[in-house]
Amino acid sequence: MISLPARTDARAALEAAARDRILVLDGAMGTMIQQLKLDEAGYRGERFRDWSRDVRGNNDLLVLTLPDAIRSIHLQYFLAGADICETNTFSSTSIVQADYGMEALAYELNVAGAKLAREAA
Repeated sequence: MISLPARTDARAALEAAARDRILVLDGAMGTMIQQLKLDEAGYRGERFRDWSRDVRGNNDLLVLTLPDAIRSIHLQYFLAGADICETNTFSSTSIVQADYGMEALAYELNVAGAKLAREAA
């Protein structure tokens, strides 16, 4: 696992590591989330308990409703040897979140997703 120094040096450290060896990116977040076997209530959490639309399948929402589970998935990939992880924000755009009536949450989802990935790293 790469231990990156301060942000100003992060790019240089990443480039140096890539010159030395092949870097490993984490795996499929969606597959890991499916293993949680969440129902509608599992996706909603307390905050979105009374949301007017179904949210099951909105994996990005889990950065807000099940942050420990998402952090744990990131950590599992790092412990398995990943050098780099993606955030759980593939669908955290206002366009996709509009399907759930959650377009106003796009920014919050992206920030929370990045924080969880960083905490795991």
